[in-house]
Amino acid sequence: MPQKTLGSFCIAALLATAANAETLFVTLEKDNAIAVVDPIEGKLLKTVPVGQRPRGIALGNDGKQLYIATSDDDTIKMVDSESLTETGKLPSGEDPETFALSPDGKMYVSNEDDNEVTVIDIAAKKAINKIKVGVEPEGIAVSPDNQWAISASETTNMLHWIDVKSGKIVENTLVDPRPRAVNFTADSQQLWATSEMAGTVMVLDAASKQIVQTIKLQVQGVNDELIQPVGVVIDKDRRYAYVAMGPANRVAVINARDYSVEKYLLVGQRVWNLAFSPDQKRLYTTNGVSNDISIIDLDEHKVTKSIAVGRYPWGVAVKP
Repeated sequence: MPQKTLGSFCIAALLATAANAETLFVTLEKDNAIAVVDPIEGKLLKTVPVGQRPRGIALGNDGKQLYIATSDDDTIKMVDSESLTETGKLPSGEDPETFALSPDGKMYVSNEDDNEVTVIDIAAKKAINKIKVGVEPEGIAVSPDNQWAISASETTNMLHWIDVKSGKIVENTLVDPRPRAVNFTADSQQLWATSEMAGTVMVLDAASKQIVQTIKLQVQGVNDELIQPVGVVIDKDRRYAYVAMGPANRVAVINARDYSVEKYLLVGQRVWNLAFSPDQKRLYTTNGVSNDISIIDLDEHKVTKSIAVGRYPWGVAVKP
């Protein structure tokens, strides 16, 4: 009887470990590599060279491919998420930095130097459209309902609403200076955008394409010029939004229902981007200057660990 009980415990433990297993892939801008991290064990597993100046990174819809923007190679690298070997390249245009995947197998790439967005058919590995936008496009997102692709132009201070079906801009929304990142809520009803220069987060109604709320980020004891919001994510239930605040070295915890800032969490230096764990119990941040990532427990809204990963971590993708 004791052996049977012990065996049951062992099986339960193995199942629990398997359920919690996940892998982080972090682009290292100055190491020309990605870091592979086990966040449950809290350790760096390996570092894999991928190309010159990797920044944007995403896991494909099927979980089998990683897509990595190697900016100085002027391409998007395709990497097998298991073997971590290169499987192909996508014609991204010059100096790709950020991109977004659509539910129907397309990729929208920001080409900052050319002031345009390149649309790629991933399966065909072919650019199918180039859309002229404002000056210095960077932040980009596709709505979960696949209706809109949004390009944020940093110098024009605009969000461009691209109709996915027609591939044309149908509206432009003027926003606070230097919009850096954009992200939709899971229901596609809201778009959240960050302003690096104004230190604000704007919430837009997707139907009207207008700003319905502007949230000013302010931290006691931190100079306003250090508060430079970049990455933003919103949980699937639209309870909380989380904003990476750049050289303020903090993540803002925003109530996504009443738009109040509930807390500022101290993380590493120059926090760029963030990503949820698959169960949305944890949040991972890339901290460029301190060369580490932070792990945030979202039940407690508490930073639990930092892991050194390499030089200038920028983007992060999570594989279940």
